[in-house]
Amino acid sequence: MDRVPSTSSTLEPKASRVASPLSELEGKKTFFVQPSSVIRTEMIAELIKLEYEVYLVNDAADAKRLFFQYPNCLAFLNIDDGLSELQWLRLVREVQQDPHLKDVKIGVLTYNQDKRLAEEYLINLRVPCGFVKLSLKMKDSLDIITKVLDVNEAKGRRKYLRVHCDQTSGLSFKDGRDVIEGRIVDLSSVGLTCVLKPDKRWPKGASLASIRLKLEGGYCTVSGVVMGSRPMDTSRETLYLVLFDTKTDTASVEKVRAYMQKRLQSSLETSLRDAPVRVPVTI
Repeated sequence: MDRVPSTSSTLEPKASRVASPLSELEGKKTFFVQPSSVIRTEMIAELIKLEYEVYLVNDAADAKRLFFQYPNCLAFLNIDDGLSELQWLRLVREVQQDPHLKDVKIGVLTYNQDKRLAEEYLINLRVPCGFVKLSLKMKDSLDIITKVLDVNEAKGRRKYLRVHCDQTSGLSFKDGRDVIEGRIVDLSSVGLTCVLKPDKRWPKGASLASIRLKLEGGYCTVSGVVMGSRPMDTSRETLYLVLFDTKTDTASVEKVRAYMQKRLQSSLETSLRDAPVRVPVTI
């Protein structure tokens, strides 16, 4: 049977991770620490649409804890909020001086035009993701940030972002007189992997019409083609890879992306909840 290819995944809490060929393939997690309202309400959705794996860290005190869990990440610090100027500078120094966090790449976001502050971060601290002066126009700020993300290979070699799904998601469609129901395992903007019941052993190339997706209480309809399948590692079930029809309507794709954003953020909250130690920011 055809193997189901891997893309990128959501957070999986672990004590520590190191850079590896797999992380280079999957790309890097990008954290927006103490994000502004524009980033929370507008920019994050645009970055998801562009297939970046991005998360909102609403409390700067959680930042180092996440860096220890995911030391190959990128992090943009909104220094206009949350901490004092001195505290932000000390946080950056602490990260840079810790050998366990040597691969964390930090950037700074601000509306502040202070040249002295820019020199502190760029010349003295040499933050690798730059000192980004945000524009009042969201599109201009988005363009700057995506350039920084691309330079730092945030996507790795993958093309599409994928999220793991939970029990709030599912699918169903008709096959003749039978109603087929399924559990969605992973989801992206272009397709999904799933387990189907009853399993009729659909071959590669089989068309699945009018698939109704249930995504955390919301619904949308897509059609797709089976691109491959393989036995599940932990059960006798079959995992199917289904690629969405390229004519899938925009509204359905947007619902998929909105769900993906929720799943990413939910996985972050789980990661923070399971982390055993809260690392304080010194003052």
